[in-house]
Amino acid sequence: MLRNLLWATSKHDVYLLQNYSVMHWSALRRNTTEVLNAARPIVPTTEFSRSFPQPLSRVQISTMSVKDNLLVAGGFHGELICKHLNQPDVAFSTKLTTEEDAITNAVDIAESSSGSKWVIAANNDAQVRVFDAANFICLNRFCFPWSVNNTSTSPDGKLMAVLGDSSECLVSDSNTGKVVSTLKGHLDYSFASAWHPNGQILATGNQDTTCRLWDIRNTSQSLDVLKGRMGAIRALKFTSDGRFLAMAEPADFIHIFDTQSGYEKEQEIDLFGEIAGISFSPDTEALFVGVADRTYGSVLEFNRSRCMGYSEAIF
Repeated sequence: MLRNLLWATSKHDVYLLQNYSVMHWSALRRNTTEVLNAARPIVPTTEFSRSFPQPLSRVQISTMSVKDNLLVAGGFHGELICKHLNQPDVAFSTKLTTEEDAITNAVDIAESSSGSKWVIAANNDAQVRVFDAANFICLNRFCFPWSVNNTSTSPDGKLMAVLGDSSECLVSDSNTGKVVSTLKGHLDYSFASAWHPNGQILATGNQDTTCRLWDIRNTSQSLDVLKGRMGAIRALKFTSDGRFLAMAEPADFIHIFDTQSGYEKEQEIDLFGEIAGISFSPDTEALFVGVADRTYGSVLEFNRSRCMGYSEAIF
């Protein structure tokens, strides 16, 4: 289940999960500091504390996102935690659902078409919930026919990719939840998606060990199929300039595709251990990989080389 548990906000700042804590790794200071301890009782101390009457405690974090000075984490029992990085206390916390097996599968921080910031949570209860990141009020709740494993919002904020326990992937209107396209081609459940910065290409990752690329202007069939080596495609990330697409399997293999070559040029990174997350630095100069292994747990950094690809720098 490990995925999206590592995020880079700059080439020097990486956030990663370590047991019940979210840690900040500073490449400049060469040290780590704790940002969130989810083992302790979590009681929001701001005006948003009305959200959940009982404090959360010992939250096992299942997924997270860090962007625009905001950390959002989801839990294995439907929890949602939001914390501003420059504030000592948690701003908002709640249980999205009390249903059993209500894991928060994915969280996203996105900009709406009107320019406001959203926090989006996808859950096993087949619902996607959209919160206003300014006051953490739930703006929308969209229901789907299957458990939702992942969502991602298009760069212009108008569309939302919705993937889950189905061979079909959906593209919906991000404001209404109305399905505008159904993507058919995968053979199993889907776990990951990513939008190219130009907003025209959507990548979807599936348990059938493939990533499919879709032109959002014509979704009748996929443009291309990128194949993994042996596992489901659990994480997908484009660089901010759209030049590269990184694709992670559950363990051991990460694939980097050069989009300018029509995804023909590929670099394969072979490592050891479960992959907890992948993240490009915003300046595209580094790729960080979280390895979740009791013995070899680590963060790997690969620096961009000017001949194609990323070469390992430190670990």
